[in-house]
Amino acid sequence: MLSASDVVVGYRRGEPVLDGASIDVSAGEVLGLAGPSGSGKSTLGRVLALLHRPWSGRVSLDGGDISGFRHRTPPETRKAIGIVFQHPRPAVDPRFTLRDIIAEPLLARGEADDIAELADEVGITAELLTRRPHEVSDGQLQRACLARALAPHPRYLVCDEMTAMLDASTTAALVRVVDRRTRENGTGVLAISHDEALLDRWAHRVVHVSDVVLRVPRA
Repeated sequence: MLSASDVVVGYRRGEPVLDGASIDVSAGEVLGLAGPSGSGKSTLGRVLALLHRPWSGRVSLDGGDISGFRHRTPPETRKAIGIVFQHPRPAVDPRFTLRDIIAEPLLARGEADDIAELADEVGITAELLTRRPHEVSDGQLQRACLARALAPHPRYLVCDEMTAMLDASTTAALVRVVDRRTRENGTGVLAISHDEALLDRWAHRVVHVSDVVLRVPRA
């Protein structure tokens, strides 16, 4: 289980973005987190993906407390949690080909895997693997970002508005890929979205951000 308990978090001292946030994502579950823009959904997702250290509270992975965030996260812990962001272009190196983007987490750990198999899983053709971000669409680039997040076979995956910029067919394709990982590998998924209709179709259960915090500070 990937959990946050009584987390207080913000970006500068003073009024926190979330005050007393608690949420649990179980293995093999797609948990939907709904709420309007600016409500703190993405901040909570970044905490669970170990990219943002909370001011206080507890974050745990399969029962063990996490103390290291960002570059201080132990490699095996970092490998266990993947994230896909809403906007793919700021999340990639523009000099990389799609093949490089997918392979990035594997090369960083000195591992090898079948990049072609990962690309095929998300619907990227061999010809697209040689292109750079400016040569592909947002949907194609987001497919590569999903493959990159799945490459280390994470136990948990945070999808932060993963489909917000995509058309209906690409959205459906990427949701199917994530669902297959959930079914076959037991991957736990936090699906963050303001699109509650999508979450109702995709998630096993849906919670609203206002239901997982003691107090949502005023904007």
